Amino acid sequence: MKKSVLIKFGQRVREERVKLGLSQEGLASRAGVHRTYIGMIERAEKNITLENIEKIAKALSLTPKQLLD
Repeated sequence: MKKSVLIKFGQRVREERVKLGLSQEGLASRAGVHRTYIGMIERAEKNITLENIEKIAKALSLTPKQLLD
């Protein structure tokens, strides 16, 4: 069973990525992570680290706090 916090975070990442018109590959490139990693986050398959939360938030032009709210 997937944890709700991972599901909510993945949905938030997808929502913000789509707002910016970015593909998973585009977001991954901006964040400096592999494209499959973004997909795994959005599907709540990965328990993301704080370092990667910061990378993804910056790539989405957000603060980590904004991404987690």
